[in-house]
Amino acid sequence: MVTRVKGWKTGRVHHLLSQLELWYFYILEWSQAVTDTREQYPLLPLEETLSIARQLGVRHPTDPHTKEPVVMTTDFVLTVRRGCSEVDQARTVKYKKDLHSKRVLEKLEIERRYWESHGVDWKIVTETQIPVVLAKNIQWLHQYRELKDFATVSAAEAEQIISVLTLSIGACGASPLRSVTLRTDDRLGLEPGTSLSLVRHLLACRRWRVDMRRPINPCERLIMADGLA
Repeated sequence: MVTRVKGWKTGRVHHLLSQLELWYFYILEWSQAVTDTREQYPLLPLEETLSIARQLGVRHPTDPHTKEPVVMTTDFVLTVRRGCSEVDQARTVKYKKDLHSKRVLEKLEIERRYWESHGVDWKIVTETQIPVVLAKNIQWLHQYRELKDFATVSAAEAEQIISVLTLSIGACGASPLRSVTLRTDDRLGLEPGTSLSLVRHLLACRRWRVDMRRPINPCERLIMADGLA
């Protein structure tokens, strides 16, 4: 599978090549320490990885049709904030079962040595290190971070609706989120779904805080982690 997602941090469309890459990408988007994400990062120059492969005595990846060496890539290269400075990190995303393949391990060793020679921290990330519930929650609200990308109301109108929503959520008791937002739409004469979209916007911007490691289900009550921001 190939998924294209417009990034919060870069403003560009990212190309993710697996479900695992997609989940990890959403985790990176949510992290306040990660300031930039580059996917499918090329290991250049080609001569460098060819040299490493020769030293290891393993085959360098080649094009299946031409049999010519191809440029290797690392799934993600991140820029991460460390105090007052920033550092780059390289991360390869693999399912645990794939790490039992001798050929996969050979290519990973080429990758590891490449980044070691460049003084960049490199690690493998597997599904056991990715909190899928968090990733799914971020996916649910991801496209709603920028009001201009989804809203049919002006910024001023949105703030008025948000004020009503804030009061409604606080007084809703055990009412499901979808019921609260539909009542708000009906009360204010809004297009159905407007209020729920704004809730997703508030969560994406962290204006409302919830426990993101618990599934967010519109058919259930929305429980604030420590009150409204």
